[in-house]
Amino acid sequence: MPKIAGVDVPERKAVEIALTYIYGIGRTLAQKICSQAGIDWFKKVRDLTEDEINRLRQIIEKEYVVEGDLRKEVRNNIRRLMDIGCYRGLRHKMGLPVRGQKTRSNARTRKGPRPGSLRKKK
Repeated sequence: MPKIAGVDVPERKAVEIALTYIYGIGRTLAQKICSQAGIDWFKKVRDLTEDEINRLRQIIEKEYVVEGDLRKEVRNNIRRLMDIGCYRGLRHKMGLPVRGQKTRSNARTRKGPRPGSLRKKK
């Protein structure tokens, strides 16, 4: 398995799909990176030469923020929102939906299990 941006990308998948295993790279960005590197999207990772893998690595390292740096940046952005006390920051603090969703009947993912509801064991 070749390592790109500190992530082992699967060999049996197409380059376009394999690049999405890297945090911060989706399908569209993966296609864009492949085009910049001059690699066919549908080519399997195991069929890539060392030169092609190095081109992918260089493009990703130079032009994009991925993996640990991106996670750190997102975490800092959320922390900044909480520190300045804006509405979105307060919603993050309280563990409620941030983007305007209703919470009367849904939002169980953010709010957690219902209080007082104990599941019966058989």
